Amino acid sequence: MSADGRPAVLAGQAAEAVRALNHATLPGTGRLVFPADAYDVTGQLALLAARLPQAEASLYASITGGQLEVASLDRDDWERIRELVTTYADLRLGGTDASVITLAERLGATRIATLNHRHFTVVRPRHAEAFELLP
Repeated sequence: MSADGRPAVLAGQAAEAVRALNHATLPGTGRLVFPADAYDVTGQLALLAARLPQAEASLYASITGGQLEVASLDRDDWERIRELVTTYADLRLGGTDASVITLAERLGATRIATLNHRHFTVVRPRHAEAFELLP
């Protein structure tokens, strides 16, 4: 782990660890041979989630304090989400990332804060050539 304790750096390191975990647990890799292996991974992920309440609480404080706004999805947004999930099925683009893309298109946003650069570099938004990804 880096000596740099900035939240964005630490989040980036965590994202890289999750990416490596995703690849290690893909079907057919032979790395989750026994049920106990899957239970160990699930237990460690539960521990990780249990250690994140401060970050989660800070997010909610930003929402209630007006620094962040939560956007609602309308019927047209849901249609676009369906379209993206279908178009990028091979990428395994899920509804969460598709909803972020959809809202970015609707709001004209080109900067996306994400630790999942893979999806957001492949998908081509309607309103821009590409997204600028942060961090």
